Amino acid sequence: MEVRLAPEPPTARSAGPRPVVVTGASRGIGRATALLAARRGERVALVGRESDAMHEVTDECRRLGTEVTFVACDLADTQQIDAAAERIVDLGTPKALINNAAIIERAPLTALSLDSFRRQLDTNLVAPVWLTRALVASMVAARHGRIVNVGSISGVLGTAHQVAYNASKWALIGFTKSLARELTDSGVSVVTVLPGGVATDMTRESPFPPRMSADDVARVLLYYALDASVAHNGANIEMFAD
Repeated sequence: MEVRLAPEPPTARSAGPRPVVVTGASRGIGRATALLAARRGERVALVGRESDAMHEVTDECRRLGTEVTFVACDLADTQQIDAAAERIVDLGTPKALINNAAIIERAPLTALSLDSFRRQLDTNLVAPVWLTRALVASMVAARHGRIVNVGSISGVLGTAHQVAYNASKWALIGFTKSLARELTDSGVSVVTVLPGGVATDMTRESPFPPRMSADDVARVLLYYALDASVAHNGANIEMFAD
């Protein structure tokens, strides 16, 4: 019987400032988070598909005087995620990983295609799990790091025509809770932030009225990524603004 060993996790090779990694930074919450991190003087690594919007955000971060790296990656492709992780650790062990990228394709269950279901789970659940898997070992080795998963009010409430999206966000909470157990006493923490209605293009058709801006959410994400104690490990942070 052939025994296949799991590949060694990537290890950081740069002695420069540790980057703050943000996925889905081309718009909405991700864009606001990247720009706020840049304003704070953080070195940032932006992960996502190549687009004009992504290049614009990269240029804006650079104009703010920070070091910024764009890492092109289709987050629905685990092989591309592994390659992106290699590029990230070349920059240095991440100070923080903010798993923000997500998609939503609304449809009643009877009209939901298998392709749509898988696309949403691949981007919203598999991607954060896989990117975290690729980067967390270097954080643990450094005895410091923060992982912030961007969930949703849809991770605790049912919503018509959003079965795939909601399932992915419910599962993200389970991932956070389980990983938190593995990270106990490691110096690394993982949390999920659950925004309610946010004024972004993605939530334009949401049944939840916008009660906060992308900047409001970004400030919370960066608090847990940069300032919060490791004692928050495993927490769900609600931002419902009812």
